Amino acid sequence: MSDVTPMRTPAESALIAAFPAARKNLPGNSTVIAMRESAFNRFEAKGLPHRRVEEYKYTDLRAAVREALPLAAAPDAKTLASLAGVTDPFAALDADRILIVDGHFVASQSASVIAGVTIHDLGEALSSGQGIEALGTIAKADDAALALNAAFMQGGVVIAIAKNAKPAKPLYVRCVVTGTAPHAVYPRVLISIGEGADVTLIETQQGPDGVAYQVNGVVEIKAGAHSKVQHVRLNAQGNAAIDMSTLGTDLGEHVEFKSLNFVTRPALSRHQVFARFSGEHIKFDVSGAALLKDKQHADSTLYVDHAMPHGESRELFKHVLDGESTGVFQGKIVVQPIAQKTDGRMMSQAILLSDNATMNNKPELEIFADDVACGHGATCGALDEDLLFYLRARGLPKPEAEALMLAAFVGEALEKIENDTVRDVLEAETQNWLLARAVK
Repeated sequence: MSDVTPMRTPAESALIAAFPAARKNLPGNSTVIAMRESAFNRFEAKGLPHRRVEEYKYTDLRAAVREALPLAAAPDAKTLASLAGVTDPFAALDADRILIVDGHFVASQSASVIAGVTIHDLGEALSSGQGIEALGTIAKADDAALALNAAFMQGGVVIAIAKNAKPAKPLYVRCVVTGTAPHAVYPRVLISIGEGADVTLIETQQGPDGVAYQVNGVVEIKAGAHSKVQHVRLNAQGNAAIDMSTLGTDLGEHVEFKSLNFVTRPALSRHQVFARFSGEHIKFDVSGAALLKDKQHADSTLYVDHAMPHGESRELFKHVLDGESTGVFQGKIVVQPIAQKTDGRMMSQAILLSDNATMNNKPELEIFADDVACGHGATCGALDEDLLFYLRARGLPKPEAEALMLAAFVGEALEKIENDTVRDVLEAETQNWLLARAVK
């Protein structure tokens, strides 16, 4: 019996045709080349995920990705000079800065000497093979978006934080897409955090409006025992962009890890988190907030693998949906047989401001241990009419009353951010979105 040849979309066919030539120009030694080929083979076998793939049931990439865009070139002097016109949302943040432009690390505009922290160009590390032992071992390898990034990753950074290091400032990774012609960007950030370290990681994603570019980025974090990590990601991509992002974490014993993803702008975004508990007594907290309008689509997907006892996980996701926007929350907590005394809580809450908005919730628990405390919940609804009446009865116009209620709703997720400046920036982003809605 002959093999069945799957039907290909034009984008899938173009990606498959582009890989052999791209592979010759992308960085990497023989081990990395083999990793790229293995990842590409996984993608070639399955293609872009679609509605019949359970993990992508509500985010059909085969339909959304209509064409395969060329890889972005490394930025030249003119491109770097153009960044002066791109507002940095964290300009006021006192931080050590790392700049990635069009998927390429820009050493000349990045911190190079930080006590207890080393930073290397991922492209150089891929070629030398130094410091990338954990690359590709942390996040879920069979995911289509991750496979595409592994096949086409252009560059990024490798960050190593020493044992017991406590950088006085946050590490700020700023990723910027430039240009007026659509292209594809595949950045990757690999972070190893030593035992007992305490670090704040800030990440922004930015790009021009009106340009239908594509970003597929991956951040992998391996956190040593007794370390403390806070990670905040602001997705400020352009309003026509498709943004795929993956956060993979491998956590040692007694690690405290917090992460928040904040979305307001791209046409389509999917942020997926793969968390593995490799030690006992881990505290893991992941949150998200999405403010959507028009026909925007934002997907928050997470997979939390409680593989050791005494783990604690907390997940809280907030969606505000206006116009014909679509929100997606998919969360799965898996408790392995050995993971007794697990405590897991997962919640998704959405406010729909329009009859045409849609929210899809799919929380899941898979529990194979018998001494656990786990639960999940999901709510969707409109603004509380009684509370809205109460505020209007005290003189607040309807737009201001709604804005006050929505800010409080989103603020429950933002209040988990420990850095005051970072929290202020995201609260200001919330207020700007609410103000724009109020003056429509």
